[in-house]
Amino acid sequence: MKQMMYLIGAVMALYLGIGLYLDQYGQRSPEQDSYDAIIVLGCRVQPDGTPSLALQARTRKAVELYKQGYASKIVLTGGVGTHAPAESVAAFEYATQALGVDPEVFLLEKQSTSTEENARFASEVFPRESSVLIVSDAYHVLRSERVFAQYFQHVDGVGRVPIFSVRLKGTLREVLALMFY
Repeated sequence: MKQMMYLIGAVMALYLGIGLYLDQYGQRSPEQDSYDAIIVLGCRVQPDGTPSLALQARTRKAVELYKQGYASKIVLTGGVGTHAPAESVAAFEYATQALGVDPEVFLLEKQSTSTEENARFASEVFPRESSVLIVSDAYHVLRSERVFAQYFQHVDGVGRVPIFSVRLKGTLREVLALMFY
């Protein structure tokens, strides 16, 4: 029984260690000085059609990187989930209206419903031979980089840092997703 408890403890420690690594990995700064585009991974839309707080934060992070000169284009991804409009459309309206960014900066991908689809459909609106900087939640960056690397020549990622409860839940879920990926 005691050995079983040690084994369970070791597995839990490993699981939490991987989660901590994922969270810290996504908080890095961009590795290059410039990219061909910044790609924002979609996230849910509220019942009133506005972007969720997570999508707003991802969009703000992308706009911040754009203003710092990391890229001249931002690709917004995400189709229609539970609530219309498409996630990319909600992010576009937020970026242009609330953040005052020129609409010409954006390309929209309006079909995706998963990280893999974000990457695949983004590669249809922006050249595959590009260098891209993806923006998601910090814990989601490592897997997102791996997925996007199947569609783009060079991929780096940066993440926004959500509140602790969202971070904890997302990180624990992401460890499982990474294992199955």
